[in-house]
Amino acid sequence: MTEGHLPDDVDQAPPVGVIGGVGPLATAYFLQRVVQLTAAERDQEHVDMVVLNHATVPDRTDFVVGRSTLDPGPVLARDARRLERFGVSFLVMPCNTAHYFTQQVLDAITVPFVSIVDVTVAAARRRAPGLTKVGLLATAGTVASGVYDDAFAAHGIEVVTPDADDQARVSTVIYDQVKAGRPADPDELRAVAAGLVARGAGVVVLGCTELSVAAVDHGLLDEPPFLDSMDELVRATIIRAGHQVR
Repeated sequence: MTEGHLPDDVDQAPPVGVIGGVGPLATAYFLQRVVQLTAAERDQEHVDMVVLNHATVPDRTDFVVGRSTLDPGPVLARDARRLERFGVSFLVMPCNTAHYFTQQVLDAITVPFVSIVDVTVAAARRRAPGLTKVGLLATAGTVASGVYDDAFAAHGIEVVTPDADDQARVSTVIYDQVKAGRPADPDELRAVAAGLVARGAGVVVLGCTELSVAAVDHGLLDEPPFLDSMDELVRATIIRAGHQVR
């Protein structure tokens, strides 16, 4: 072994690529959760990751709902290519609204892409066999994009979303609280979720990684009927990288 080089018997498997910064705090929580949930006793047993924390990607919701003409798709695709050139084994993107632009990302890369939407749909079906309705708490952009509607509809499951007033409450938690660096009000999420359950939702998906931040901070992951999209992506990332979930 030459000085400054790893010994030949050290595993140098390609790292996981993380398209991050959308948003920055959610990315930080994603990384933290990967560390917390990996069954590891020492540094060398954790998941290797390369993170591109690109916070200045144009706003996803503003583009999806027509408030902006700045298209995040080409930016996300360029970020995916940059990570692929680094030599990653697969890519993840801890942002639900950004999955509206998944096809542009897929067209830009040849490595696999693990979708937060797909792993969340699979988890909901495992949790509640025979599920017919699922609630969705997310940005207005994710709701408008239909990414969850399409994914659940492929399995005959209807997505139930908040009315305008309740969506405004969810958006306040996402933008005015978590993204703004202020404390989140979990009771707002509990109240809106209760309304979705009353309309027949067997599971309520936290389909925004800013809501995932609130879920981690306030213990919502332990409360039925919440199913957290970031938590599912974390688990899928760990397993796909060849590690075990703690």
